[in-house]
Amino acid sequence: MGQALPKPGLRPFLPADLPVLVDIYEESIAELTGEDYSESQQEAWIALAEDESFAEKLTQGLTLVATVEGSPAGFIALKDNEVIELFYVHPAVAGQGIGTMLYDAVEKLAGARGAARLIAEVPDNALPFFQKNGFQPQRRNTVPLGDEWLGTTTMEKRLTPPEDRKLSS
Repeated sequence: MGQALPKPGLRPFLPADLPVLVDIYEESIAELTGEDYSESQQEAWIALAEDESFAEKLTQGLTLVATVEGSPAGFIALKDNEVIELFYVHPAVAGQGIGTMLYDAVEKLAGARGAARLIAEVPDNALPFFQKNGFQPQRRNTVPLGDEWLGTTTMEKRLTPPEDRKLSS
C-alpha cells in the first residue's frame, strides 16, 4: 500500500510568507504553464513578482496559505471579497487537492461575507479547474506584460446567497 500523504493545513497569510509565496508563484508558472505559454511569456509573467504590487495583492485582501507539514504549498488571494487575484500551487503538490482546498475555503468565506459572485482572470492552463468548480467564461483577454502578450479568460461564478443555502439544507 502507498504511504498516506500528510494532511494539508490552511492559515492566513503572514508577512514572513512573502519569499516562499514568490517561489511558489515562479515555480508554478515555470513548470505548469509551458504547454499554453511560450518561455518569453512565462518570463514576463514571472517578472510580475518583482513589482511591489505583488506583495500588496497578498496583504490588501484575504490571502490564505495552504501548508503541507507546516510549509507553504499554495496560496489564494481574494480582493474586494469577489476577485480571485492570485491563485498558485507549488508544482510538487499540483493535483493533490491543495488548490481545491484553497478555492473551497475562499468560496465559503466570500459567500459568508455576502459576495454574490466570484471573478477570476484565468490563464489557459487553469481553465479546466475553474470550469470544474462552476465558473463560466465571460470574455477572452489579451494582457500586455512588458514586450509580451498573455491570453487569459475572465470567468465568473454566481454564489448562492446565504439565506438560500439555509433553505435548501
